[in-house]
Amino acid sequence: MKTFASLIIAAPLFVSMAASVSAAEAPTHDHAAVASPSPDVHCVPVAERAGAKLGCWVTGSQVLGELPNTPLYWHLYEYPSRAAAQSARGQQGSVVESYGKVWLFNIADEKWAATGGKKVARVGPLPIAHGGSFTATYMEATFVPGMSSHVHRHAGPEAWYVLSGAQCLKTPSGTRSARAGATMSVTPNLPMELSVSGAEVARSLTLVIHDSTQNFGTASTWKPTDVCHP
Repeated sequence: MKTFASLIIAAPLFVSMAASVSAAEAPTHDHAAVASPSPDVHCVPVAERAGAKLGCWVTGSQVLGELPNTPLYWHLYEYPSRAAAQSARGQQGSVVESYGKVWLFNIADEKWAATGGKKVARVGPLPIAHGGSFTATYMEATFVPGMSSHVHRHAGPEAWYVLSGAQCLKTPSGTRSARAGATMSVTPNLPMELSVSGAEVARSLTLVIHDSTQNFGTASTWKPTDVCHP
């Protein structure tokens, strides 16, 4: 069994049962050399990936502050250049480079629209507890068949847009899968395990919104029993 250190709790959050993973694909293990007694979940910035391809990596973070008490959505737009995305960013938007493309992400109401760019997806409504200051953390995640996360939870909602393959999400509420072009989200504080459905590599853009004064996420002792189906 190979371990992956791009997200870290007391042990690396991602583990793999894949038959073979090349050294170039696997993330470095420097950040997980010593087990931590803390149950906090940490994700390594993409700038520290050192050529690693597998795992989950932080591509951007935006302090959103206090959010309005209205249904909110994650809007994803693609732009031809970083300059073009920056010109349309606005106050709450985040310009992110991920999987060889330039993205503009924004947390806003259902009818919000960016200037220019290509609208790719809208995820939501997001189950956000209002009051206090919130932070949006954006990530990219690449899983191979046989790779899964340890069980963890976040204090705020987590959402995904699947770019390729199929992602399986196990929670106490049941098991769901989403294929390329689909979205999915999970409510705050719900234990979860992520893995791959089928034989393709799964790639997704990921968002976690959490209280700015709280940890990004924590480990969970919940044990999933359901099986993922392609």
